[in-house]
Amino acid sequence: MRSREQILEEEGKLFPGRTYTEAVLAPAFDEAKTSLLAPMMAINKAHLIMLKEQGLVNEEEAGQIALAIRGLDLEGLRQAEYTGQFEDLFFQVEHELLEAAGNIAGNLHLARSRNDMGIAIYRIVLREKLLVTLRGALALKGQLLAFAEEHADTVMIGYTHTQQAQPTTLAHYIMAMADSLDRDIRRMQAAYANCNRSSMGSAALTTSGFAISRERMQELLGFDELVYNSYDAIGGADYVGEMMTAVQLAAINLGRSSQDFLLWCTQEFGTLRVADPYVQISSIMPQKRNPVSFEHMRALLSSCVGNTQTVLTMMHNTPFGDIVDTEDDMQPYAWKALGVLDRMYRLLSCVMGTMDVNKEVLRKRTEGSFATVTELADTLVRTDALSFRNSHHIVSGVVKHAIADGMAANEITLELVNEVAIQVIGRKLSLTAEQLRLALDPVHFVDIRTLPGGPSPVEIRSIITKRKTSQQSQEQWLDAAYAKVEGALAELDRTLAGWDVSI
Repeated sequence: MRSREQILEEEGKLFPGRTYTEAVLAPAFDEAKTSLLAPMMAINKAHLIMLKEQGLVNEEEAGQIALAIRGLDLEGLRQAEYTGQFEDLFFQVEHELLEAAGNIAGNLHLARSRNDMGIAIYRIVLREKLLVTLRGALALKGQLLAFAEEHADTVMIGYTHTQQAQPTTLAHYIMAMADSLDRDIRRMQAAYANCNRSSMGSAALTTSGFAISRERMQELLGFDELVYNSYDAIGGADYVGEMMTAVQLAAINLGRSSQDFLLWCTQEFGTLRVADPYVQISSIMPQKRNPVSFEHMRALLSSCVGNTQTVLTMMHNTPFGDIVDTEDDMQPYAWKALGVLDRMYRLLSCVMGTMDVNKEVLRKRTEGSFATVTELADTLVRTDALSFRNSHHIVSGVVKHAIADGMAANEITLELVNEVAIQVIGRKLSLTAEQLRLALDPVHFVDIRTLPGGPSPVEIRSIITKRKTSQQSQEQWLDAAYAKVEGALAELDRTLAGWDVSI
């Protein structure tokens, strides 16, 4: 065991210690220079504009600081290595501004703290990454709607408890995915609204005695609202927790369908054929077409869930205040989760837009399946005024006899049905051969299920039209969110560029 003196000799006696640098500060610096520098500079610009407008720095001081900000070598900072000379990127930027503008640059920190700055920076980064992810989600939703429209008449078997249940259509399944994705999108929009709120002006904890304008900082940085309570502004972390919860649900939802698609690609199912750009061949088995795109989706979506859970776990049982647990250390996991989800949205859009569906296999499998017999039971209720329970008993007996005799569902005869009916209710049925045929026809089964949300092609096409309208509204919302943020940040540069800095 090393003694205290040995540790201090190896680590150094002043901040930062060698292992602390290696384990924490250097990785954090690398993350910051890559992801946090741009929003940090946006806050510097906005704060300077606000200070000048509020009369807290005069025109000459503002011009000098603006010149220093605009002259900062951002690319050099992005390439810099952590040396320990400065605790973090914030202090390195502040040092370079002081070098460029002199001591007056110190007034840029009037009425603000790394606390409210840090939270604002993280909110800016997260809102940007969430908008990117939402763009991917909406692209996938559009692809799902197009795919469903193409397959409104593609009859297939629907499954419950992994067993053949009832006939439906591929479009019905895909629209379930689309509606699930729509809820994911709405949850992420709600998370965006709570994320896109400004912490600036809270300073360390209690705001400031200087007459700054929190509202102006909100406007300049493109935030929609303030985090009103200054303690909440620097201590609350639910904005990222809410976002990660929405992302976690979205990844889980998409992963479940990825698993289905992977199963449907097997020779035994014979339903889907993934296009060549998204399959890999075996190194030894020439016949193999491995649908690895779906395998990667399934695995990476699980990793996305893991990253979101890491964020939520890091938040758990932490003090309500300014702490690095809920800031520096957990933010990269949130960024990674959003990035993975976005990539999987885009990948699935490509795969679905290019894969082939074996409609004939699906149709024939449905025609021979006993999945249609729910409609036979319903038909007996209509034709013979039976209770559903008696009808169910008759059809159950018919199925047992048919399976024992090696018959497919579409081979069931009227004679067999009447034979079982006599055993159950003591008489033959008034059911006709044509009514029996229709009751066992999967296309008929689907066509008559026209209730809202059912698989009838008429209902499916109607709801696709409605969902396309919703899609347009969501795309308009996204465009407006982008425009507001990008416009606000661009205006910062235009404002500073317009100042007379020659004085």
